[in-house]
Amino acid sequence: MKAVFFDLDGTLLDTLPDIHVCVNAVLKEYSCPAVSPDETRAAIGSGARALMERVLPSDAPLEECLARFRTLYAENSGEHTRVYGGARECIAELKGRGVKVAVITNKPHEATVRVAEKFFGTGTFDFVAGDSGDFPVKPDPALARYAALTLRVSPAETLFLGDGETDFLTAKNAGMRPLAALWGYRTREQLYAAGAREFIEGFDELLKYL
Repeated sequence: MKAVFFDLDGTLLDTLPDIHVCVNAVLKEYSCPAVSPDETRAAIGSGARALMERVLPSDAPLEECLARFRTLYAENSGEHTRVYGGARECIAELKGRGVKVAVITNKPHEATVRVAEKFFGTGTFDFVAGDSGDFPVKPDPALARYAALTLRVSPAETLFLGDGETDFLTAKNAGMRPLAALWGYRTREQLYAAGAREFIEGFDELLKYL
């Protein structure tokens, strides 16, 4: 493998607490029932629009709530977000081996760049992209393929690591090698049902896998 593409939420970072805070802030503003952390976790993975569609009552103003969520999350300091153990060391080792590293996520693009720089440092990744509106969200493979083209690696030489069903499907659709992370927001059973067959339980296993 000449490149490793990472999902962000639930793969490199545990962002659930901060996402949950912002979701419930929007729900409160629009007099909607609050959701639990588990309900927020289940709604994560397909982008901000899908997240809000899943947590809002059917009669809530989706576009207004979505815009408000984007604003609140862009302003969020990330004080409750944490890096999964071994992530930084793994990325450093990959870079030392000459492997390209990228972040491909459905998180809003501005927030993606902000948290990637905050928790991993500027310039750590060779490519960072979230949902900017320029590409369809995962599991559409367009952004992943564009990243591979930009980094001058073939999809067949690229490993895609993620914790969600959309990550496995993105890798499959893009012609990349899928690998499922078991420390994130989906269970082994959920990932297996989506088609995943190769799993790891920690970043040390990723280095051994490669």
